[in-house]
Amino acid sequence: MNSKIDKNFFSKPTLLLAQDLLGCYLVHETNEGILSGIITETEAYIGPGDRAAHSFKNRRTKRTEIMFHEPGLIYTYQMHTHTLINIVSGEIDSPEAVLIRALEPIEGIEKMIELRKSQPVSNLTNGPGKLTKALNITMESYGRPIWQPPVYITEGIKPANISSGPRIGIDNTGEAKDYPWRFWITDNQFISKK
Repeated sequence: MNSKIDKNFFSKPTLLLAQDLLGCYLVHETNEGILSGIITETEAYIGPGDRAAHSFKNRRTKRTEIMFHEPGLIYTYQMHTHTLINIVSGEIDSPEAVLIRALEPIEGIEKMIELRKSQPVSNLTNGPGKLTKALNITMESYGRPIWQPPVYITEGIKPANISSGPRIGIDNTGEAKDYPWRFWITDNQFISKK
């Protein structure tokens, strides 16, 4: 098992954190064993000035409250039938976050297949709603530190190359839809499809 990442790792600019998370492991310790994968794709959301962020114009609601707290806390939210997992970033009271968009499955793959209703390995975790279902991450993680079990991040391997481009699924956000704030491990097969 790789070393857990110290909470200080998350205290850096959001665009840098979104890239530094690539190659790290997202781990969920469950009663039925460990489920984990390498983070292959992320998206940055930079708070008050980012029309695509839930916290645009400092919008502070029950859902977004955790974004105003310290970096490294988990921000989960529901989208349709999916739970999405984000890591709070930026300074306290500067509500920013990094969405984990995709993983390369590593540990507990048979359980992931069961949780994803027999999807092939190539389709288990290549999207933000898919990966939370595969790792059985729920809204229970909201507000918890990402550096402590049961859901946490460990050190990984720094990617040789990182690609960037526009974020996905935010077409109604004006110029924000074109910001190149989605990052992925170049040529990795486990990334979401546009």
